[in-house]
Amino acid sequence: MQEATIDTSGLRGPRTWPEEGLTRIPYWAYQDEAIYQREQQRIYRGNAWNYLCLEADLATPGDFVSTFAGETPVVVARDNDGELYAFENRCSHRGALICLENQGHAEQFTCVYHAWSYDLQGTLKGVAFEKGVGGQGGMPEGFCKEEHSPRKLRVASTCGLVFGSFSDDVPDLEDYIGEAVLARIQRILGKGEVEVLGRFTQKLPNNWKLYFENVKDSYHASLLHLFLTTFDVNRLTQKGGLIVSEDGGNHVSYSMVVPDEVHGSEYRDQGIRSENAQYRLHDTSFLEGTDEIGDGITLQILSVFPGFVLGQVWNSFVVRQVLPKGIEETELNWTYIGFKSDTPEQRKARLKQLNLVGPAGLVSMEDGCVGGFVQRGTATAGDERAIVQMGGDSTASSETRATEASVRGFWKAYRNHMGL
Repeated sequence: MQEATIDTSGLRGPRTWPEEGLTRIPYWAYQDEAIYQREQQRIYRGNAWNYLCLEADLATPGDFVSTFAGETPVVVARDNDGELYAFENRCSHRGALICLENQGHAEQFTCVYHAWSYDLQGTLKGVAFEKGVGGQGGMPEGFCKEEHSPRKLRVASTCGLVFGSFSDDVPDLEDYIGEAVLARIQRILGKGEVEVLGRFTQKLPNNWKLYFENVKDSYHASLLHLFLTTFDVNRLTQKGGLIVSEDGGNHVSYSMVVPDEVHGSEYRDQGIRSENAQYRLHDTSFLEGTDEIGDGITLQILSVFPGFVLGQVWNSFVVRQVLPKGIEETELNWTYIGFKSDTPEQRKARLKQLNLVGPAGLVSMEDGCVGGFVQRGTATAGDERAIVQMGGDSTASSETRATEASVRGFWKAYRNHMGL
């Protein structure tokens, strides 16, 4: 692959990818400001689809959400024509935020600084004192408001998920996601009309790529998360598999608990920190789920490059949005979802099991720490490399989760977008 020309002024040396390819990840990829700024340009404002929000957040005309594409603030709104629109949350006049609220309902948006106003499509419609006062001042003759609107995004939605892109060249959303991964989104979100059950925002002390790698790392789950193996929620010995899109950027990891399954001694024989027999659940109904989809899958983690995650643990469903906030800081937005068609019994089980996920979730809280451990552990090791060689060097789908194929897939897509 042709090397990118990256401004390395101020860096410790030239940045070239290791000869071993996707099995070696240089730690400078998590540390350099030039790399971070190139990500904003080539990925978030480039040929990628950024997850923005749920259609459930924009149920009626006038509903809006303020969110981000990378570090770029964005407003998403449903106009009176029923269509969805997205535009940069930046006043064309002096650059202030147009919309200050996270979510709400509006007929138009007005910048608080100088009262320039915009419609729900983000088109500049009003300039305060455009004609001046008493015939003096004002904007020059022939000033065309529509030509000075903020940047607009291409918008597409699938299964109630809203994505936006600054690029006209990005493939259609369904093609970008890929047939196999899209089918697994439909598996969950095709159940019916989504209802938001709750939200959390979590700050992570690490580069965004460390968290997104972690999401794709099916190998770590039953090693790091003691709860998973102790209560048989997930073990690598269980039936499951891995789906990786052709470009590497999107993935699905899944497993199922087979009734009366007898686990081997793989964990115990290797002395792996994997379970603790002293732990018990006071309320055993906590993990009494139903196979509401009907395929036996009890755990599914799915991602779409560069920052969308859809997860299932038993009967809990959650959407995650991964947003970079600097080289060493990431914002993680959690949205807990159910369905308007839920029975009271389904809703009760879902609310109980949502304690498994989120910032303090019983199978999620460790993920909020390990990225910071890596960021701190590699602080002076920018010229060293991580070893990503479980399962060889492939990025292909597989019937085993004891592989880092989907992590390598992430870096395959990343290098392609970045030109590295």
